[in-house]
Amino acid sequence: MVFTEAPDCYKRCLEKIKNMVNNFREAIEKIDDNLIEEWVKDLLIIKTFIGLKFQEAILKKVSQILSEDYKLATPSDEARGIDGYIGETPVSIKPDTYKVKRALNETIDVKFIYYKKSKDGISIDIEEVV
Repeated sequence: MVFTEAPDCYKRCLEKIKNMVNNFREAIEKIDDNLIEEWVKDLLIIKTFIGLKFQEAILKKVSQILSEDYKLATPSDEARGIDGYIGETPVSIKPDTYKVKRALNETIDVKFIYYKKSKDGISIDIEEVV
């Protein structure tokens, strides 16, 4: 096959696809029973009414830390992966296990707030927001 307009296009496409497949292989290797269990908990618990209240509590706490207002996302925001706003900044609130999922190439173009639940409460990571 000959590409006269862009002769290296074929080669660039092959490399891009190979890189994506390799990233996918690495992400698949990181999936274990514990991660699957966390995903199921996230789906069944975090996405419920209690989960929404939990998100609001995190938004409220982060807004206090940053001295900003917060607001919850609208349904159209949620469809784009936005859980709320800190000031004017759209954010997505995810459990820390989501960091591995991001390697699966899901694209949500917002800042992330990560949290980790423990028996003593929760810890939050706002590094992307500050």
